[in-house]
Amino acid sequence: MSRAKKAIAMQPLDRRTMLKSGAMGVAGLGLSSLMPAWAQTGTTGIRPGIPMLSGDTIALEIGETPFTVGGRTGHAITMNGTLPAPLIRLREGQNVRIAVTNALDEDSSVHWHGLLLPFQMDGVPGISFPGIRPRETFTYEFPVIQAGTYWYHSHSGLQEAMGHYGPIVIDPADPDPVAYDREHVVVFSDWSFMHPHLIMERLKQSPDYFNRQQQTLAGLLAGEGQTLDQRLMWGGMRMMPSDIADVTGATYTYLINGHGPAENWTGLFRPGERVRLRMINASAMSIMNVRIPGLPMTVVNADGENVRPMTVDELQISVAETYDVIVTPTEDRAYTLVGESVDRSGMARATLAPRLGMEAAVPPLRERPTLSMRDMGMAGMADSGDGTTDHAAMDHDMSGDGAMEHSMRDGSLAPGVALTPGVEMIAPMPQDRTGDPGLGLNNVGHRVLTYTDLIALDPNPDPRPPSRELEIHLTGNMERYMWSFDGQRFSEQVEPFRFARDERVRVKLVNDTMMAHPIHLHGHFFEVVNGHAGRHPRKHTVNVLPGGFVRFDFTADAPGDWAFHCHLMMHMHAGMFNIVTVRPLEGGGA
Repeated sequence: MSRAKKAIAMQPLDRRTMLKSGAMGVAGLGLSSLMPAWAQTGTTGIRPGIPMLSGDTIALEIGETPFTVGGRTGHAITMNGTLPAPLIRLREGQNVRIAVTNALDEDSSVHWHGLLLPFQMDGVPGISFPGIRPRETFTYEFPVIQAGTYWYHSHSGLQEAMGHYGPIVIDPADPDPVAYDREHVVVFSDWSFMHPHLIMERLKQSPDYFNRQQQTLAGLLAGEGQTLDQRLMWGGMRMMPSDIADVTGATYTYLINGHGPAENWTGLFRPGERVRLRMINASAMSIMNVRIPGLPMTVVNADGENVRPMTVDELQISVAETYDVIVTPTEDRAYTLVGESVDRSGMARATLAPRLGMEAAVPPLRERPTLSMRDMGMAGMADSGDGTTDHAAMDHDMSGDGAMEHSMRDGSLAPGVALTPGVEMIAPMPQDRTGDPGLGLNNVGHRVLTYTDLIALDPNPDPRPPSRELEIHLTGNMERYMWSFDGQRFSEQVEPFRFARDERVRVKLVNDTMMAHPIHLHGHFFEVVNGHAGRHPRKHTVNVLPGGFVRFDFTADAPGDWAFHCHLMMHMHAGMFNIVTVRPLEGGGA
């Protein structure tokens, strides 16, 4: 080994060393010296560190791998044999070729979530390419034109739920405006030993199959939760106030970097360091509430785009979103990193510490949240103002010609949305909920991130006002487990959402259901309209709360056909999916 290589190999793996190593490439240094901080800093668990891949040419193989967590072993679909898949580290301005070999007995694919690239490289079978057949190799090739934290995953069947996902970090070509001394990639995910096809079957048979937090007779008699009248009223609507998540801790183990709560993945720090946590929610179905008790988090990046620093104590990260935060632990002690499922049926847990083997107290699961009239889109009629329900007003609205009944029988509240068996309700008074912290986080007593807190660090690149507005309704019927856009499932041969190239459009997403939906647009970023004109946060995924709406401004600057869908995997596969088609103006060039 040369003197230079030996010196690099002996240095601690901080940000400076990592960037130098990434520039030299895997071939020049050997894999062990290139493992990122998230892989090298250890665990008391059972799996070795997960490798990093870098350079202009990368090889991935999709295969089947046993996966063990909590003392049980199951069947996973992985890339290069690890769960999560290897960290891919790129640099803005490079060109990359990624050869993906499919060793499965079924078709597969890789979608580069959040990356801006030619649509033929986007990795969605049947839309942007035919998929990767068994024992075949497909080479993705594209320029890297952005920086930030992203991820990659299968877009074939339900493979993503079985472990087919991994993180991407792209270092900026110019100096990073975010100063930090050390970083860790933190991948949240959910894992079940029940096959995802069986999970879907259970949900279709009984949508509350995994909801084990319903009110019991004993609780009712003890005066806990709802009163009898309230329970009968919700039952008459065929709805449950505890219906926060379709799939819960009844079957899921919540993971951080592939490790269960008992395995205590540990990220190291030296007291006084600025530590960057690159957080990715790669779950199939689980929105997570993230906090580090005793350690504030300063949000500096959302979905790969820099934002003005905002210090909070907790944030809700929806499925497919990413957030980068800076933490500065000053004490020589351990801190618990908590990823609590949105319904509080389970928890992912890891540790930040100066040394391996250290632990901090793990907070108990908090009381489960419940839905209110605000989550029905009826906040103006029966919400008491503090997140609880005014049941007297609810009684009124559910009777006679009340607005709830009107909304379910009269399509005038959502022109163009047919009230079919797949549309359970239309929210009569949806609210802009970008200022809400997320389900269950209104009264936690500390600072919680909201979308209105996010301000883009740089001005938005397209200052033109939108030329038109497109309203899209997120619709469904929980009892039938049917999910759709505007009452039409993708399987029903729906018309794509069509845009002219470079057209500027305001899209309004209206959630007519009582569940949150993380909506993802492939191949583009959009600006979430949150009151910071000119510096709206640019995102590729936005969480639309029940009974609420989100507006975003969108420039259709990438020609081709692009997937547009809810990123809750079972919702997408049940029909909440469509295509965004961007075409040149008639008579214009490409």
